[in-house]
Amino acid sequence: MIIKGSQRGSGANLAAHLMKMDDNEHVRLHEIRDFASDNLHDAFKEAEAISLGTKCRQYLFSVSVNPPQEESVPVEVFEDTFDRIEKQLGLEGQPRAIVFHEKENRLHAHAVWSRIDAETMTAKHLPFYKNRLFNLARDLHLEFGWDMPRGMLNKGERDPTNFSLTEWQQAKRQGHDPRSLKQSIQDCWAASDDHRSFQNSLEERGFFLAKGDRRGHVVVDHTGEVYALSRMLGLKAKEVAARLGQPDKLQSVADARKLIGERMTPALRRIIEDSKERFRARSSKLGQYKAEMTKLHRAAREKLDRHQKQEWDRETLARAARLPKGLRGLWHRLTGKYQTARAMNEAEAQETRNRHAKERQELIDKQRAQRAVLQSRFKEMRGKQAGLLNDLRKEVGRYLRFSGDGKTLGQGRTPKLSLGLKLQR
Repeated sequence: MIIKGSQRGSGANLAAHLMKMDDNEHVRLHEIRDFASDNLHDAFKEAEAISLGTKCRQYLFSVSVNPPQEESVPVEVFEDTFDRIEKQLGLEGQPRAIVFHEKENRLHAHAVWSRIDAETMTAKHLPFYKNRLFNLARDLHLEFGWDMPRGMLNKGERDPTNFSLTEWQQAKRQGHDPRSLKQSIQDCWAASDDHRSFQNSLEERGFFLAKGDRRGHVVVDHTGEVYALSRMLGLKAKEVAARLGQPDKLQSVADARKLIGERMTPALRRIIEDSKERFRARSSKLGQYKAEMTKLHRAAREKLDRHQKQEWDRETLARAARLPKGLRGLWHRLTGKYQTARAMNEAEAQETRNRHAKERQELIDKQRAQRAVLQSRFKEMRGKQAGLLNDLRKEVGRYLRFSGDGKTLGQGRTPKLSLGLKLQR
């Protein structure tokens, strides 16, 4: 169970992100508690309006909970996790919203609390919340017997290829697997021990070292895309500089892009674009299957929701009929029959809620099993494409490095090479 939290403002943007259907196959608003509004956008506007009476700008606390992909985790476990989070952080009684997402066959949930205490008009202080969330995540792995990531056993062994949203979007624009991209640069770093060997290793994989606008080390790929080196390595800028020295003597990003542009021949550009186009064609076909499956799954869930609502409404009317009003209702209270009927109604209502939750979970599990087959094909296709792009990037890097008028993008020799790229069909 990976748990991440952040204090934030801009409730309108957060509500739009949480309810966005484009990037998620299924989105469900599970709970809105102690807000006057019954939808996420208005609820967060309400929290923002109350925060205006304070000096707090980050008036929301948002938490995402991601269980292991291979595990089927019921809604009750998510609810219990959020209850434990708010108890540990002192958010009990604060307005809360819960949203469930399913993306690429991964079920995860988001909870958002208002930090503003309406009685005291102060923001809830959340000291050491990152450590507390980390410890809770580790406890959950132990309780449920899930395989624990190495980073939970030892923080020094966290997965170095984890990436931020910005890095993921940047890699997505270029048609790369972000983990493969990050791993390639980290492999170059691990295989080198000084500036020259690292630069040569980068260039063999189609990356080129340059000086960024903020005087830090950056990496430029053959498309001209720029990546912050310290971020890709998960290191501090001073740690990078300790091995590579200061970046002052490196070429600028503009110079690197200019030189790459001069050497990217039309034939080379066609080869690169052809590779991407073949991947787009293959992924488009799977994308159609995914869209059709998602449409059918959404329809099935909507049908179940309608059926359960109708059933709930019928049973609610039947339960209400057991509690007479007027003089007869007064007599029932005096004789104790009212309390008996009320207790029966509450027990039946809870039984119905439990049955509905079980039916919904069974449907979700069934659909996820179907989706898993398609997801395995996506994973296989992306793995092949990542390998192809890595090979292509290496060939392009060698060509760019040793082509032209005798100058290299780095500090290598200038042997005469021919470009021989083989594309998978």
